[in-house]
Amino acid sequence: MTLAQTPPMGWNSWDCFGTSVTEDEVLANAAFMAEHLLPHGWDTVVVDIQWYEPAARAGGYNDGAVLELDAYGRQLPAVNRFPSSAGGLGFKPLADRIHGMGLKFGLHIMRGIPRQAVRDRLPVEGTQVTADQVADTGSSCEWNTDNFGLDHGKPGAQAYYDSQLRLFAAWGVDFVKADDMLGPYFADEIAAYQLAIGRSGRDMVLSLSPGKALSLARLEHLRANAQMWRVSDDLWDIWDDVKAQFARLARWAPHQQPGHWADADMLPVGNIALRAERGQERLSRLTRDEQRTMLSLWCIARSPLMLGCDLPSSPPETLELLTNADLLAALKDSHNNRELLRDGDLVVWAADSTTADGGFVALFNTGTGAASHIMLLADLGLSVLPDAGTWRLREAWSGQEAVAAAVDGMPALAVDLPPHGVQFFSCFRG
Repeated sequence: MTLAQTPPMGWNSWDCFGTSVTEDEVLANAAFMAEHLLPHGWDTVVVDIQWYEPAARAGGYNDGAVLELDAYGRQLPAVNRFPSSAGGLGFKPLADRIHGMGLKFGLHIMRGIPRQAVRDRLPVEGTQVTADQVADTGSSCEWNTDNFGLDHGKPGAQAYYDSQLRLFAAWGVDFVKADDMLGPYFADEIAAYQLAIGRSGRDMVLSLSPGKALSLARLEHLRANAQMWRVSDDLWDIWDDVKAQFARLARWAPHQQPGHWADADMLPVGNIALRAERGQERLSRLTRDEQRTMLSLWCIARSPLMLGCDLPSSPPETLELLTNADLLAALKDSHNNRELLRDGDLVVWAADSTTADGGFVALFNTGTGAASHIMLLADLGLSVLPDAGTWRLREAWSGQEAVAAAVDGMPALAVDLPPHGVQFFSCFRG
């Protein structure tokens, strides 16, 4: 069975709660997702970084933090934040509750082995070696001090990942976001992690981060070892962050395929930053048009969709963004996704439908002023037919059908685009 046949869709605690999310907050967002978003395909709940850090706080990491570890150096949920994990139960009770809602459960993990396990020379389960014998103490994350890397030339290094993933499988984990894997590119660590998942006895989607300056030269290795990989650093509610993804997604979109997805990062919509790393609690600073542009681009490029907001406290219009049927159809049921045109502030994307005789077209205005354009249907990737009326074009955000015009006897589409805005069309033969 191929995992992630379509781009995964879910919620992640990072943008809203940083390192300090609690069990109650995870369950509140899961319950909201199950009630309002699951029917539209949103089905994964991910606990992000440092769930094993009892003193985790907003606004940074605690250097040399004392982590919750078991006797084999494997991370355990901090009981003060995840009370159902008490008594060595780990995340199984929380995963069971999330599964009971019809959802999948995911967690974040850092590359390598905890420095605390190395310091204490904890044994690697099922081996005669200890953590200090398999660690690569010269390899560490630039922005977090929890772990050292693993030296996969040493016996027992693979066994540590095997042990960790056996534990995750026993908890019922469905999705693993493995961080500090891509920048620089740790090919041995990535392959070892996928091997450990394969040995765990449970299917788990593997998502790799953070992805800054990730090269297409890595494509085949990524496809062989992961279902998702980030193509940028963290994205926040800043227009320049969104705008930068146009070029990245244009490069990666032609290579999207079932089971293997380039990831443009999380969606900072709704109410974010309750206890996060970038600023105070707020509604997304992206305008409504900018949020529509972001969702449109992610969907027509078939990027995974991971929400960063606190769902229960987000405004109703956030739900409207996340449940747009035409956009989600492009995400799930399209192919040949590509950037067609880049002309000044105008960017045009198209994709073909896998379920109907038609496709999808998105026209983006990346500029700061309103803009009007008239585009021949042929220039939008739509074959020219004798009668312009044989094409039906429904604009996703307004729900209105566009009326095809004629330019020199050829069918055309006229659009008015707001600053940083988009019009997204589902196109079908009438």
